[in-house]
Amino acid sequence: MATRDRGDGPALSLSRVSVWFDDRLAVDDVTWRVEQGERWVIVGPNGCGKTTLLRVAALRLHPSSGTLEVLGEQLGHTDVRALLPRIGFTSSALAERLRPTLEVRDVVMTARHGALEPWWHDYTDADSEQALALLERVNCTTLATHRFGTLSSGERQRVLLARTLMTDPDLVLLDEPAAGLDLGGREELVATLARLAADPAIPATVLVTHHVDEIPPGVTHALLMKDGRVIASGSLRDTLTESSLSELFGLDLRLDHVEGRWSARVR
Repeated sequence: MATRDRGDGPALSLSRVSVWFDDRLAVDDVTWRVEQGERWVIVGPNGCGKTTLLRVAALRLHPSSGTLEVLGEQLGHTDVRALLPRIGFTSSALAERLRPTLEVRDVVMTARHGALEPWWHDYTDADSEQALALLERVNCTTLATHRFGTLSSGERQRVLLARTLMTDPDLVLLDEPAAGLDLGGREELVATLARLAADPAIPATVLVTHHVDEIPPGVTHALLMKDGRVIASGSLRDTLTESSLSELFGLDLRLDHVEGRWSARVR
């Protein structure tokens, strides 16, 4: 993936965005800006609104109020269909929609047209070669002809990461990619994410998690959420602190940072 000029404006800009589900306020008055090249992590307890906020950023969910700009285009004043291919987005819901007997190479390649099956569109040899190159980047080359349903959870997440990059997006959004992984799968995924974070060709990236030990080296910024609101936002070192994390989870936590990795435990 070659580095290209993605312009000077922010990759993502939200101003006073809120999301209501019936009588429940899931995202409450969030203002947030992601600049080109930044690597963000959204941290917070279950049910705090992280996934809802990411779905808004991915244009899969419209906010109830506020202003949203993605890649220089304002929601309500742009054709969302033209913008979606420029956003790489993956979540656990996508894995559940993919046919288990689909070949791994096709799982990646079909992202070219946002499809779930290869027969829906025509693909070129170049598409197939790009899918294989992306699988190599996430250390899954040997899995190219395997059936998706035979993969381990960790392998699936790395394949979905390759799929996310298939359209050469200008913004990458990852919703809890390490959820449910065992230790080995998590560590392989975190290592892959760290390599991508260090690559200047990879666009602005946002990762959602509720475990600080899933934050890969290379992440530059953090947004902490609780009860739908942002309680802290900014550079990772300034934002992810013992006091802010303790407030976030309502516990007296000790936070450690060793060799680029974070860990937290109750004192």
